[in-house]
Amino acid sequence: MLYHIQWKFRDELRPRYGVMRGREFLMKDSYSFDLDIEKARLTYQKVFLSYLRTFAKLGLQAIPVKANPGPIGGDLSHEFVILAPNGESDIFYDKGLLELDPLKNKNYLDAESINDEYNSWAKHYSSTDDMHDLNEFKEKVTGENQGNSRAIEVGHVFYFGTKYSKSMGANIINNTGEQIPVHMGSYGIGVSRLLGAIIEYSHDDKGIVWPKNVAPFSVGVLNLKVGDEYCDKMSKLIYKNLLIAGVEVLYDDTSERAGSKFANMDLIGIPFQVFVGLKSKESGLFEIKERAENKRYFLSLDSMINHLIEKFN
Repeated sequence: MLYHIQWKFRDELRPRYGVMRGREFLMKDSYSFDLDIEKARLTYQKVFLSYLRTFAKLGLQAIPVKANPGPIGGDLSHEFVILAPNGESDIFYDKGLLELDPLKNKNYLDAESINDEYNSWAKHYSSTDDMHDLNEFKEKVTGENQGNSRAIEVGHVFYFGTKYSKSMGANIINNTGEQIPVHMGSYGIGVSRLLGAIIEYSHDDKGIVWPKNVAPFSVGVLNLKVGDEYCDKMSKLIYKNLLIAGVEVLYDDTSERAGSKFANMDLIGIPFQVFVGLKSKESGLFEIKERAENKRYFLSLDSMINHLIEKFN
């Protein structure tokens, strides 16, 4: 398996959707080389499952859909998409896919367990609009489980066998001394496109709701009374203690009004917000807001710092 991550350039006729479809984009590409079709398909299954786990850890519920390999060729190809009203493509799928958890099984110890896990996903009908078979869809999926949605592609995997190795003479000598063409596959994730996809997938009317694992900052500390000795001191203390513990913190010590600070922090979408104001000075408690759930609660200084450290370490 070989891989590289680099910027690519494409003569896109109609750049659109911000960073999701532009002329310049960051891409992770990898390529597999196997001795025979059985090993090559096993590699394909491994990457297929790894992609599902990767997207899940990024806070995305990705759906693998049968896709047209296009000019790349081959007889096996899947796109990984996330459902979004503003998506660029149309997909048809079995809603049962939404109930599967790619992180449930942590280890696949042998080819049989990998194949079983792969088939638990692949057995469900899912297809891009250009590969959609209405009769098969109706036959395999009950009416209440038939899903149709716009979607954003975040990854694509291909198995194309010996199409390129034969034409290029990319052969290997097997254990019997025979020269045979290698079986190949390719696998891609649009790294820069993921930013736009995550925002489309995870936002509300106030702004971005960053999943914890990909947020640019983990905690936002809002000093609501800049210039007050207590508020300045406690804000800096919280900020420094979290930094020392390895938590990424954005400290808002601007002179903006409290309402503006709240709105800006919600817009940015940082998972946890800590408010330091005159109420903290009176009670000794600090308000914490969890952005995704809009959940609010109060903790003492030490409890609050330990609570946030535990959330991110």
